[in-house]
Amino acid sequence: MSSNGVATNGVSAESPPAATHTKSQRYLSTRGEDSDLSFEEVVLKGLANDGGLYIPEAIPEAPQWQTWKDLPFNELAYNVLSLYISPSEIPADDLKDIINRSYSAFRAPEITPLVHLQGDIHLLELFHGPTFAFKDVALQFLGNLFEYFLTRRNVGKTGRDRYHLTVVGATSGDTGSAAIYGLRGKKDVSVFMLHPKGKVSPIQELQMTTVLDANVHNLAITGNFDNCQDIVKALFADPDINSTLKLGAVNSINWARILAQTVYYFHSYFALARQSKTFKVGDKVRYVVPSGNFGDVLAGYFAFRMGLPIDKLVIATNENDILDRFWKTGKYEKKATHGPAAEGGIESDGVKAHEDGVKETLSPAMDILVSSNFERLLWFLAYQFADSAGMDDEWNKKQAGQEVSSWLKELKTKGGFGPVYKDVLETARRNFDSERVSDQETLDTIKSIYNEVGYVLDPHTAVGVEAARRSVKQVGEGVIPHISLSTAHPAKFAGAVTLALNDAPGFEFNEKVLPKEFVGLDQQEKRVRDVENDWKAVRELVKREVEEELAAAQ
Repeated sequence: MSSNGVATNGVSAESPPAATHTKSQRYLSTRGEDSDLSFEEVVLKGLANDGGLYIPEAIPEAPQWQTWKDLPFNELAYNVLSLYISPSEIPADDLKDIINRSYSAFRAPEITPLVHLQGDIHLLELFHGPTFAFKDVALQFLGNLFEYFLTRRNVGKTGRDRYHLTVVGATSGDTGSAAIYGLRGKKDVSVFMLHPKGKVSPIQELQMTTVLDANVHNLAITGNFDNCQDIVKALFADPDINSTLKLGAVNSINWARILAQTVYYFHSYFALARQSKTFKVGDKVRYVVPSGNFGDVLAGYFAFRMGLPIDKLVIATNENDILDRFWKTGKYEKKATHGPAAEGGIESDGVKAHEDGVKETLSPAMDILVSSNFERLLWFLAYQFADSAGMDDEWNKKQAGQEVSSWLKELKTKGGFGPVYKDVLETARRNFDSERVSDQETLDTIKSIYNEVGYVLDPHTAVGVEAARRSVKQVGEGVIPHISLSTAHPAKFAGAVTLALNDAPGFEFNEKVLPKEFVGLDQQEKRVRDVENDWKAVRELVKREVEEELAAAQ
């Protein structure tokens, strides 16, 4: 069992009937072995049995999407999500309730507000959730889905008969805090989040360790991020713990996270139409997405395939540029960096909490060697290539699964694959563009935007804005509006922001940037346990703590 997925223990294997589920409400694996699964199954399993990622059997068209233009976020979310979730699994009123509860704690009434930055560039602010990062949009929803499915499974059950999910994860920062806030206080769920001791940014560590709910357990591992990931993988593979606990994980490969993020593409499009005097519903727009694991920009691809008139999705990478290199060359290859050449970024922003081989940058949440969600796009590219042969849908799906399996096997054994077929790359280039942004360009962008319009960007958002500026230059001023995704509040990466703006006239971090919610966080009570870098020690701790939780619940 991989650390990316949820243990299959107790997850029903019954196929959803065609009478109650459309094709877009049934799911298959990108590697071809798993198919005909329900939404509940793919949410609880996370990773497919064959190691692939779940996608809907078909992307639904939304022919009435233009009629959604005046809907508030939650109603728009229902219209999008219900196309992928059968009412036989989650009835309409229940799904609406899940959505309402998921976004009730967001600080902005629009949930994900759109603001005009300058010229043709608009910013989609995704940091108004509880942990001030875009991951809240998906993880608040996923936490409530878990609770809904577990509550239903446990009707009439008491004590040890109840289905109890034990979520175990490794984090270098944002995912940990967003997952904890999404799952805190949820019944029948325990959360164990491992982070490398002393290597996560102070604000991200505080956001995790000041959550005192009894079902939340923060473990500071004496080692690096790879050690944390190795421990999680060992736990999922261990027969002992899996014989007694139902393990689960919440990271970016869970389908529900991609699905939730699709909503804000529609929402921001309609917001632009309301705000602009020249842009109207039906016009094309470009989205620019700071990209690491590819989940956020993939959500935009689903919105495009559903009918949203997106001219291009622009992938913005930092110096860890495996995605940019794929779009430039057709080759998808790891490029590990070690020694002095790998060093960079700012320690207080959490740059040391990464996997081995990445180049440390000022935008550490995008410091990756491979993009875990890219496999989903590869399946659709392979399917479209197979479709050109003129065979039927089942043959196309089979070919796509085989192609993806072959590519991913090469990635695992040789460190890369490609160049892919010319037609595959051309299809990718039709819908996507890419830009690589250096650390110096990131700092320059933070500085110039502040000087020009007084807006403070976080370093990840700055990568996107620099890519958006290049894209505007490429298509011409006033031709196509650009919406650039702002993925984190600048206070979460104070080191890079201060480095860029320290000399800016009138800039004072605490006054201009620091949210009131962060003030005094370091004075609050914390709950965290130091644990040695030993997966067996972690296993025994997890078993003991879950046992205590279950005993207390009886």
